[in-house]
Amino acid sequence: MDVCVIGGNRYFGRLLIGELRAAGAAVTVVNRGSAPPPPGVTRLLADRDDEAALRAALGDRSFDAVVDQVCYTPRQAAAAARVFAGRTRRYVMTSTVEVYAELDGAAVREEAVDPSRWPVDLALPWPDRQFRDQHYGEGKRQAEAVLARQAPFDTAFVRTAHVLGGADFTGRLAHYVERIAQGRPVLVHPEPRPASFVHAPEIAAFLARAAVAEFTGAVNAASPGTLDARELCAAIGRELGVRPRPVVGTGEALSPFSFARGYPMDTGRAQALGFRFSAIGAWLPQAVREARG
Repeated sequence: MDVCVIGGNRYFGRLLIGELRAAGAAVTVVNRGSAPPPPGVTRLLADRDDEAALRAALGDRSFDAVVDQVCYTPRQAAAAARVFAGRTRRYVMTSTVEVYAELDGAAVREEAVDPSRWPVDLALPWPDRQFRDQHYGEGKRQAEAVLARQAPFDTAFVRTAHVLGGADFTGRLAHYVERIAQGRPVLVHPEPRPASFVHAPEIAAFLARAAVAEFTGAVNAASPGTLDARELCAAIGRELGVRPRPVVGTGEALSPFSFARGYPMDTGRAQALGFRFSAIGAWLPQAVREARG
């Protein structure tokens, strides 16, 4: 297999590259070069927002599969559909649980957000970073929709739960670990809603499997079960041997993973495809230790 990874410099993207290399794949990484790639990997420098530069960097290369770690907008997706036409037979986009952000309640199945029918508006100010960040879930939904309808190759969308563990540059789990270890309060909603989570090494392994698989369309990727912010505090407290202090926030910034709406995901399709994620309790202690440093 010859696999192209767009992005891959940070967090589970580097774990993904390791998984692909361990499986014997030749890996080419396309990014802006903010960090050196792992050994044995071909690196091409390009800003994926610059379509001409991306096309030039690729030259005449072709790939068995592409895994796109950094597709956030429909404009990026449309450019990828054009640039990789004739270069690959399969395109895996790393998507997110945030595509379900307007939903709440029971575990959500993939068909709740159908890329083949989701409306797309390319005229929105997607190049603006602030707009993009404020509309993260919608950008991912529209990116999926563009690839599903315009790409001349097979497409799959891995909707990842909230990722914990490993070299997490976001600092979200570390926020909890540091506060609980120091006996400081953790600010949460009055009634925080449950969310799905996944371990960084397991989402990397799933993406590597997806690159060589045959399925198309969306698939949820999450550990079984959920945690709300208070339950997350309790689990971290048990690992640290400290009683946590979750406190209802009063105007201050609430802690990450404290949600007013639920983010539970149904993973029946991933299981049917032969991939079973570990229970949260099996890997969370390790993630806590890594976050503590």
